Amino acid sequence: MPRRRPDPLRADIPSRPRRPYARPVIDDLSSRALAEVARLERTRNYLQPGDVSAALRLWKDYVHRPERQLWDDYEWGNVHWYCCGNPLEARALLDTVMTAMLPRSARELRTFVSRFDAVWNQPSPPYDSD
Repeated sequence: MPRRRPDPLRADIPSRPRRPYARPVIDDLSSRALAEVARLERTRNYLQPGDVSAALRLWKDYVHRPERQLWDDYEWGNVHWYCCGNPLEARALLDTVMTAMLPRSARELRTFVSRFDAVWNQPSPPYDSD
């Protein structure tokens, strides 16, 4: 008696489920820290997949803007924040995530975020009154 072909047998086996979440893409972070971020994005109800990398990107883009625009945003607010995200809320989200992470991974993310904070906190050049 001939053996059965494997195709009909394999048709009954369900395929492996795909991962329903996106992997975070953050340069200069170790795979351990990225896995920690992905775990937090899956398990916390205040995070969606990709929120941490989006918050980092938003904060990075915001701190590299000219100082005049930063001051105007502080004084009057920005109407684009309603559709594109508030960078100050993104920074607060990063603080919350760093608090929830394990110490080693949090230290790594904190080092990464502190580069942008240094740009944000640098003193402005003095203006000439002449």
